[in-house]
Amino acid sequence: MIIDLRSDTVTKPNKAMLDAMFAAPVGDDVFNEDPTINALEVKSAALFGHEAALFCPSGTMTNQIAIKCHTQPGNELICDINSHIYNYEGGGISSNSGVQAKLIQGDRGRITAEQIEQHINPDYDWLSQTSLVCLENTVNRAGGSYYKLDDIKKIKQLCQQKHLPLHLDGARIFNALVESNYTSQDIGKHFDSISICLSKGLGAPVGSLLVGNKAFIKKARRVRKVFGGGMRQAGFLAAAGIYALDNNITRLRDDHHRAKQIEAVLNSMPYVESILPVDTNIIIFNLTDKYTAVSFEEALKPYNIKLAAFGKQTIRFVTHLDFTDDMLAIVIDVLKKM
Repeated sequence: MIIDLRSDTVTKPNKAMLDAMFAAPVGDDVFNEDPTINALEVKSAALFGHEAALFCPSGTMTNQIAIKCHTQPGNELICDINSHIYNYEGGGISSNSGVQAKLIQGDRGRITAEQIEQHINPDYDWLSQTSLVCLENTVNRAGGSYYKLDDIKKIKQLCQQKHLPLHLDGARIFNALVESNYTSQDIGKHFDSISICLSKGLGAPVGSLLVGNKAFIKKARRVRKVFGGGMRQAGFLAAAGIYALDNNITRLRDDHHRAKQIEAVLNSMPYVESILPVDTNIIIFNLTDKYTAVSFEEALKPYNIKLAAFGKQTIRFVTHLDFTDDMLAIVIDVLKKM
């Protein structure tokens, strides 16, 4: 048995999801003729109280499309230093849109309205024009932390005052929703565009959606085509997304519960120097000099446990729907033996 804790992207469709995929009616989505993709886009937009949505192959694509639609070459966007759009999207901010990033050191990936205001450039000829603010919720690199709604409201108010669009990288927004006191509708009203991922905790094999108003999504469709993201009979994939939204959101709490059990064990282990608070399904911890990330990974290989090295002494585990209670018991036992 392989126990894969590298990411929540490693999940595979179950039989019910596969059945939904094989039964999906399809058409040519570039011509807007795939009924299953159309249904997924309508469903996703309504979930967040927006007018329209766009189905794309990946969350990187939805984020990069949003950035290109909201900005012009030479502009600057504001984001946290841990942001996925800055760290893990291949330099796409600059290469796709000709935009630079102004990085803020937030609280575990979460920036405040006060910090953002301090980093908005004055209107001088020699400064790049601040044109976009991007948040991530939950924050992958910061251990799955999530925003409070009041903080999002303050950021939205500032963006409205400064006439700045606000984009959400919501790759794991549903993890935040099941742990927080706000809903998808609450989130939707505060963002001009939202990227949501179906192939992480929700378990679909492929796909992300970009949500916004009709004019924005019309522009985004054109950019998607330029980026090579126009798909044909992709309704088979969209059907998995519909199944995921209908069946796999509330069960995310199970992933969070298992992650917190691992956190409790790691907190008592002498080889763990520090661990970020576990809010959702991501566990990030630093090792003492007893191990490097590489040697720790090697030590777990005989037990068929896979992990992600996040730095020289840093490890990431991510729980997901294919990580069971039986697997959890094995991981806890192994961690106690290390």
